[in-house]
Amino acid sequence: MRLVLFSFFLLLAGISVSCKKDKGFTKNHLDFSQDTLLFDTVFTTVGSTTERFKIYNNNTGTINIDEIQLMGGEDSPFRINFDGVPGVYHENIELEGKDSLYGFVEVTLEVNNVSNPLVISDSIRFLTNGVNQYLKLDVWGQDAYFHANELVGDHIELWLNDKPHVLYGIVACGFPGLDSNKILTIPAGTQIHGHKDAQLIVYKSTLNITGDYGNEVVFQGDRLESFYDNVSGQWTGIRMIEASTSSINYAIIKNGAVGLQVDSTQSALTLNLTNTIIDNSNFFNLLLVASPNVLAENCQFGKAGSSSGFFFAGGTYNFRHCNFVNYWTGGRGGAAFKIKNYYTFENTTYVSSIIDSRFDNCIFYGNAANEIDIDTLEGLTMDFEFNASLMKREEIYEYSNYSPSVIWNVNPLFIDPSLEDFHLDIGSPLRNVGDPSYSNAADIEGVSRTTPNIGLYEL
Repeated sequence: MRLVLFSFFLLLAGISVSCKKDKGFTKNHLDFSQDTLLFDTVFTTVGSTTERFKIYNNNTGTINIDEIQLMGGEDSPFRINFDGVPGVYHENIELEGKDSLYGFVEVTLEVNNVSNPLVISDSIRFLTNGVNQYLKLDVWGQDAYFHANELVGDHIELWLNDKPHVLYGIVACGFPGLDSNKILTIPAGTQIHGHKDAQLIVYKSTLNITGDYGNEVVFQGDRLESFYDNVSGQWTGIRMIEASTSSINYAIIKNGAVGLQVDSTQSALTLNLTNTIIDNSNFFNLLLVASPNVLAENCQFGKAGSSSGFFFAGGTYNFRHCNFVNYWTGGRGGAAFKIKNYYTFENTTYVSSIIDSRFDNCIFYGNAANEIDIDTLEGLTMDFEFNASLMKREEIYEYSNYSPSVIWNVNPLFIDPSLEDFHLDIGSPLRNVGDPSYSNAADIEGVSRTTPNIGLYEL
């Protein structure tokens, strides 16, 4: 009897197995969120951001993706990842009805030894139900000059502008304990890109940046995807230490931690800074430390996480027709413009002189209540004057350092601060009220000045 029952259960089990149905995969195909992934220009040897796309099963039944293959294989500059798994080949991925799957793609290019960008392509093949479907991958690749933890080699060096320069680590024109008295010239049209934490240092040497209007020398990060256009802190910035007399004309310096820092100098004139825009720094666009001598004309120091300009521990400052305009979104750590002439170290306070300094026809404005902060201690020379300038501050300074021509707390009527367009509207109260005695011949766009406006622009 036991043998008969055992045989009966075996028969039931066999019937159960033989009657089990297949999953019944749908015979339809896949849909994609796009048919081409186009990467913005990336530098050779520098990885791109990750691009993603979606694979859809718009049917009610489950689809089995038989194969996913990167057609370029292991030699492709692209890398793919599906469902958290990297690799150039994947198989038997089930995608339930009305469900979707993310795919991720990155790219790193080899040096191509050409100055102009070129398109590099590949594709991803998807095999379902005997049909191949392809997603195209395109990237613009750009070769560059790469400077990695480099000391500028020649006594007098000229960086060519035929292709971009990419900085890694510290790139130095002179460096403490190693070298000094060098000259680095960067001509008009040169594009310079700092990798994460990269910094250009000028130590007891000369930096000459010779841009032109419409052909500026541009410093920014090395991620060229549009997402990074306005991301601050992508690289460290430019630092000049005890520099010999240097000049920067028609430069754009953006998206750093500190755009330009000038400190610790004994030069008669450290820096002649003209027709330059420094913007979108994590901390300061312009940081002057420990008595540098700086002359600046037609410059804009824009949004920054702390201050557009911070002048610390003394110096000689002469600024004409400069905008300190901070419209940083979110909280920030200071006024658009701040001067502090003292610091405390080990319970001792040190005060530094401010000598023969002027600010003429400048704008100190932004989206905070107080956009100018002068924090000074007496004891040494405090020789500075503000003249024919606009200042935004709840408590008005009423000292002899501020001439009667200073305008307090009026709306400058910029065209559109949200788009960083700081031209003056036709009805601006800053038009034709500048001081011609402390002006210059033309604005940053080459427009002649007669009865000057306050600020950077004449039109």
